[in-house]
Amino acid sequence: MLKNRPVKIGRNDPCPCGSGKKYKHCCMNTDRSKQTDIKTLYTRKFNIRLKDAKDIEQIRACGRLVVETLDLLEAHIRPGITTETLNTLTNEFAETHGIIPAPLNYKGFPKSLCTSVNEVICHGIPGNQVLKDGDIINVDITHIYNGYYADASKTFFVGAPGPDAKKIVSVAARCLQAGMGMLKPGNTIGDIGWAIQQYAEKQGCSVVREFVGHGVGFEFHEPPQVPHYGKKSEGIVLVPGMVFTVEPMINLGRPDLYVASDGWTAITRDRSLSAQFEQTFVITEDGFESLTPYEL
Repeated sequence: MLKNRPVKIGRNDPCPCGSGKKYKHCCMNTDRSKQTDIKTLYTRKFNIRLKDAKDIEQIRACGRLVVETLDLLEAHIRPGITTETLNTLTNEFAETHGIIPAPLNYKGFPKSLCTSVNEVICHGIPGNQVLKDGDIINVDITHIYNGYYADASKTFFVGAPGPDAKKIVSVAARCLQAGMGMLKPGNTIGDIGWAIQQYAEKQGCSVVREFVGHGVGFEFHEPPQVPHYGKKSEGIVLVPGMVFTVEPMINLGRPDLYVASDGWTAITRDRSLSAQFEQTFVITEDGFESLTPYEL
């Protein structure tokens, strides 16, 4: 739980801009007050809007509805069902719970969720595709509730999975866990990507680079971007009140992809399986909290 009080930067603390310098030798010199509130600094320098306790409570409430939707869809995923049925179920849930599905009409996206099957990495459009035994499907849900956004996804087995399906889903889930292990104040965006990349590549898999995690809460997509690859200690320093997704997209084969003619559906170029797990997190004073929690 975030304490609702301003956080100050000490002159000898690492500068939160990620330069590697002490604050007194970096951004402090540009501040009249010589002791800038982190919330002000992050807004001005990175366009990152840190959330206070009231905001977190609202995003958490939205996040609970996101997870409830994922649970509902999981109960219906089986061989023979169409991805359009999952879209219909999502719309029905949204209507009865006062939710606006964020993807619907977002930059022209035509449906209320993304359904990405087998070699589809992300942004699959629900339609008449029939799920088959042995498929895997990533279901990506973003809701708007009381004006706040939360975002999460899971990859599910359809019927009985084969060995490749078991491997990629397991690796993707462990990649999200690896990223979660880096979520605490003082670490950096680069630490998150480094941990994910290290784990994925040690398993002989690859990390998609074209799509990244992102800030969320007040809008669907906010700064910062959160790559799922990177170098330790590089990038923006994590501070309490930052809310963002970590959503590694992991391929069983090479990382290369192409986007289908619909302008949305991203597919592995070698047609290898791809899996993803995503949650929305807030950095707290001593670690993190998932605002869309589910068991991995």
